Amino acid sequence: MSAPTHPSPQGSKRSGEQAAVEQRTLLVCCGSGCLATNAAAVADALAEQLALSGFDALVKTGIKRTGCNGFCENGPIVKVMPDDISYYKVKPKDADAIVASLQGEPVQRLLYRADDGKRVLRHLENPFYAPQQRIALRHIGTIDPESLEDYRARDGYQALEKALSLSADALISEVEASGLRGRGGAGFPTGRKWRTAVGFETACSYVVCNGDEGDPGAFMDRSLLEGDPHGILEGLAIAAVAIGAERGFLYIRDEYRLAQQNITKAIAQTEAAGLLGDDIMGSGRKLHLEVVRGGGAFVCGESTALMASIEGRLGEPRAKYVRSVQRGLWDQSTVLNNVETLANIPWIILHGGAAFAATGTEGSSGAKVFSLVGKIKRSGLVEVPMGSTLRHLIFDIGGGIKGSRPFKAVQTGGPSGGCIPENLLDLSVDFDTLTANGAMMGSGGMIVMDDHDCMVEVARYYTNFLAEESCGKCTPCREGLRHMLRILTDITEGRGQAGDLELLEQMGTTMRENSLCALGKSAPNPVLSTLRFFRDEYQAHIHDKTCPAGVCPALTAFSIDAAVCTSCGACVKACPAGIISGSKGAPYRIAASGCIACGSCREVCRFDAVRAERKLHT
Repeated sequence: MSAPTHPSPQGSKRSGEQAAVEQRTLLVCCGSGCLATNAAAVADALAEQLALSGFDALVKTGIKRTGCNGFCENGPIVKVMPDDISYYKVKPKDADAIVASLQGEPVQRLLYRADDGKRVLRHLENPFYAPQQRIALRHIGTIDPESLEDYRARDGYQALEKALSLSADALISEVEASGLRGRGGAGFPTGRKWRTAVGFETACSYVVCNGDEGDPGAFMDRSLLEGDPHGILEGLAIAAVAIGAERGFLYIRDEYRLAQQNITKAIAQTEAAGLLGDDIMGSGRKLHLEVVRGGGAFVCGESTALMASIEGRLGEPRAKYVRSVQRGLWDQSTVLNNVETLANIPWIILHGGAAFAATGTEGSSGAKVFSLVGKIKRSGLVEVPMGSTLRHLIFDIGGGIKGSRPFKAVQTGGPSGGCIPENLLDLSVDFDTLTANGAMMGSGGMIVMDDHDCMVEVARYYTNFLAEESCGKCTPCREGLRHMLRILTDITEGRGQAGDLELLEQMGTTMRENSLCALGKSAPNPVLSTLRFFRDEYQAHIHDKTCPAGVCPALTAFSIDAAVCTSCGACVKACPAGIISGSKGAPYRIAASGCIACGSCREVCRFDAVRAERKLHT
């Protein structure tokens, strides 16, 4: 691919005028994912090389540390703007080549290699980014999250200024027109929630941002809080203006230290600039925001448990016959919105509810952020219009299954979500369609699985997670999860009995109908969805005492096919038990007596020489 054309110093002078200045910026992804792979050192090395480069004065350059670009497994990511050149898996030692390329050819070895083997030069030509439509993530990867000026340069706080000029009715009507539904999982209409809160007269009102993201594999809220803190603050401030609140809280998961740091700094910046505090933009209104660290419990993501935690009480949910918009924090009217929900609000106020509603489906408007992880070639954070299909997400954006193995299922909606099989890959991804098929949108987590995943073990894993995270307040959830876990454990360990599946279904129905909060009501989803779509796997475990996927150690034995084995030795290095032997030129062998059936040998074998078989019981 040809290099972009850069004006040379000699050719940039205009007659009778001073030479034009060419400005370039190196955007270094410093989200948590890239920081874990040494992005900070990359940024430092680039800054050092720029200082040493001796660039002509006609070329101004700078370094900007941004939030998460979403394509985390290929980080650290460096973008050269305005040329839109993207480099991946950058190391500090690559800094000199990148700086030199600012006046020459792009660094080919650092460009993304597409499936056809060709190098992709520009960020928006990358097959991971090209199909996306970013609204909530519109600023992520382009702004410095620690810079108020950078955010304001991109229309930041203009939506808040507009909101202050509107009546509460007009402001809420705009949100209602957008059709925005809560992105935290429940999907409740945001405008309706705000209007309901206004209808209750209490001593005061509060707004709360729910940043207690606890789903395995999910990092949507984390990236938004880290990479666009002012966007979240502006959305929360608009919610406060709509309902007349003067105090608000951002409840952020305790492990999200960078998110807490960036939000805290952003609050201080806005108060110093008069955007928040005692006199919002000179309007006479006040709003004071406070960061609260999460209590460390998954159940604190539930609205009433979260509010109890903010109050300093044990994070337990309460019955929902009294809504939080009527009696929430300290028994006052409270509006709680998820991080992603709030990230959409400034865009809606600036561009209009109708513009937002034009994207997505009739019942699920706008775009949605998903964390696409698991057995997939291109994993990361994506935002697509509501109504996109699972196939589009997994195969067009995600590139399909790693190692070109068969797709088996995708688990959507976090630990309380459901598993969708291959024959439903063309389902529309929206609130109602997923729910109708035994899954849920949830906060947007998607875990992709291949034929080496056991659906019974998947159900057992999530049930175990939920049993540990249940607050234990209500009997259906507390006891139901324990008994379901015991049955699932028995099935995966070869002790399953006739009638177990029917009992699991009965217990799941009871939990859905009688649990106190959404955790208990949705907890049976992993079990009930896998029973619905993968019942044959359960039956194989119970009746044949075998795990078709070759995952459950109590039912599985591994062997090496001598006709296929190439003696590469990868399995020997991967075996934690050290029971694989052989030599170059001869097939390797697994000592059955010492095998712990972990499957590590099968996962590293590039030739499919390792076979999973039924374990013979004596």
